[in-house]
Amino acid sequence: MNIAELSEKETPFYLYDTGILRNNLEKLKEASDRYNYKVHYAVKANANIPVLQMVKDYGFGVDCVSGGEIERSISAGFKGDQVVFAGVGKSDREIEIALSHNIFCFNAESFEEVKVLHDLSKKNNKVAKIALRIKPNVDARTHKYITTGLEENKFGIDFHDLPDIIEFIKGSENLDLIGIHFHIGSQITELDVFRNLCLKVNEIQKWFQSQGLSLEHLNLGGGLGVDYLNPDENHLPDYEAFFSLFDQQLDSYEGQEIHFELGRSVVAQCGSLISRVLYVKKGIATDFLILDSGMTELIRPALYQSYHKIENWSKRSKPLNNKYDVVGPICESSDYFGKAVQFPESERGDIIAIRSCGAYGEVMASSCNLRPKAEAHYV
Repeated sequence: MNIAELSEKETPFYLYDTGILRNNLEKLKEASDRYNYKVHYAVKANANIPVLQMVKDYGFGVDCVSGGEIERSISAGFKGDQVVFAGVGKSDREIEIALSHNIFCFNAESFEEVKVLHDLSKKNNKVAKIALRIKPNVDARTHKYITTGLEENKFGIDFHDLPDIIEFIKGSENLDLIGIHFHIGSQITELDVFRNLCLKVNEIQKWFQSQGLSLEHLNLGGGLGVDYLNPDENHLPDYEAFFSLFDQQLDSYEGQEIHFELGRSVVAQCGSLISRVLYVKKGIATDFLILDSGMTELIRPALYQSYHKIENWSKRSKPLNNKYDVVGPICESSDYFGKAVQFPESERGDIIAIRSCGAYGEVMASSCNLRPKAEAHYV
């Protein structure tokens, strides 16, 4: 869309570049196929039907963390055996939704959950395939809110609980232990973190072998980060480096399938939040650009103090001679997108693009202040 077409649309809205997404999916497919790795797209990053259908077109499965995500994925055309169900708090209703679709695997996160899976599978005359999500105690070196693999995190099973859980599963006719699962965090940009994960996984795999258990599936989760600073120069993650590291460092067994759950790295760079300047507010020490979008459309800066590149698409050729705090209309001081952003001199009505919003943008939108949901447009 050119600036005239953008200006005609009611803002704010999410703009998705399907060319960038398809190119990303193609490169992900090439890299994962090279190592015979299985990829389940993490629906929590972006659950739009058109996005899910494009993911399906490339033969990937889905990683879901709610019953709603399972139902959305099925409606987009995925089969039950392409669905992995993760999440630390699966409700009985969500588990029964998953059982009704005969999903590929439950990533179980506690002994209590394993017991509930047994009871509900027996009640519904089903056999639930499960993988045990184990805490590897690996520091993801990312924001504390999106670190998930440490002992103090709510996610996963402590190693010392494994013997009792395995003994319980062996005594159940309604549970089938097919693998183990790990996920240590999100927006990980240091590949050494994944090397450390491999070392821990190798140790845990040896322990399972010592118990006479050779598991057919090994799920390493996701977490591969993206470049929020340079979305145009680096819109493709280095999938080859990512998968090559696991190929070199992971001690997998013959015939064992290796699974990954990538989300942010797949969709982040294909989306932008398009907004409009409502007011330019001159202050004593700070000038503000007040937009018609806010933390209701993109909560990441308020929640994680995260960076998104912000551009004035109406003044693309103008020099960046001004500094503004770029903020939204929500009645919270945390409602901002960037502080002291270098910008061209801006005015009411200018079209503003907040980049890299394809992941955890629209999917985390809220109706705070009773704001209507922003639309999505695809090019």
